[in-house]
Amino acid sequence: MTERTLKVALAGAGAFGIKHLDGIARIDGVEVVSLVSRDLDKTRAVAQKYGVGHATTELDEALARPEVDAVILCTPTQMHAPQAMACLRAGKHVQVEIPMADSLADAEALVALARETGKTAMCGHTRRFNPSHQYVHQRVERGEFHVQQMDVQTYFFRRTNMNALGEPRSWTDHLLWHHAAHTVDLFAYQCGSPVVLAHAMQGPIHPELGIAMDMSIQLQAANGAICTLSLSFNNDGPLGTFFRYIGDTATYIARYDDLFTGRDEAIDVSRVAVSMNGIELQDREFFAAIREGREPNASVAQVLPCYRVLHDLEQQLSGQTARA
Repeated sequence: MTERTLKVALAGAGAFGIKHLDGIARIDGVEVVSLVSRDLDKTRAVAQKYGVGHATTELDEALARPEVDAVILCTPTQMHAPQAMACLRAGKHVQVEIPMADSLADAEALVALARETGKTAMCGHTRRFNPSHQYVHQRVERGEFHVQQMDVQTYFFRRTNMNALGEPRSWTDHLLWHHAAHTVDLFAYQCGSPVVLAHAMQGPIHPELGIAMDMSIQLQAANGAICTLSLSFNNDGPLGTFFRYIGDTATYIARYDDLFTGRDEAIDVSRVAVSMNGIELQDREFFAAIREGREPNASVAQVLPCYRVLHDLEQQLSGQTARA
């Protein structure tokens, strides 16, 4: 496998699945051979565009193909854990998009199965791979920068159940189990210290979507660093996630793959990695770990502490809802 082309099945041909297909197209020695999604006609159209020879609506059909070495899952959140475990049981390496589960029990079960099968199992915690955050992490590892505080805003305008392409979703997104997962994991990763204290509050529950549309989270790491995270689906303005790192020697503002000083001066991160695309870099790590027989950065085991924190926060929020 160190020499031959890796054969990949990709499940979920929506907005994020397309990002992976675009990223994989720039990686040598990897071929997507099967595409899985719920609408067969649309799946076939995407498969034709990207030169994928097999299209289906059934993940089991792709898993049954002996040439498939690995699977990338870009499916609805509630399907992540059971589908990832199905891939491992079928003898396939798997990368599951964030979150790897929407409950702690399922996350722990997935980690246990990955350990049992010995297959590469990775979760798409993309912030670990964005060049902007890699730049900061490298400074932390060299002892040149220590995070004192992170201030993070995750803002969308999503009052109806639409995806990033403006198409109706078949599932409901979640501020805690999806969007907060990025920051909870990144905070501990950048501090090099586990989260030991976490608090959360949420706004009113949407009458139709059944989820909180606004949320506030506070975190503290064992080394004393703190994080404030604000999340909203109600924001009518610039969309996305914006990170402010306040440290002992500098302040940085990260906007996806771009990085700025605290005074909004651009920092050149073009030489941090072989690409400026975080999704592509994430996929490169997955395939490299398979070839090298090693644990990938953002393995399901490495990110499990994040899901323990999310579980604790969910319990807090459930108590608040009950009291209300």
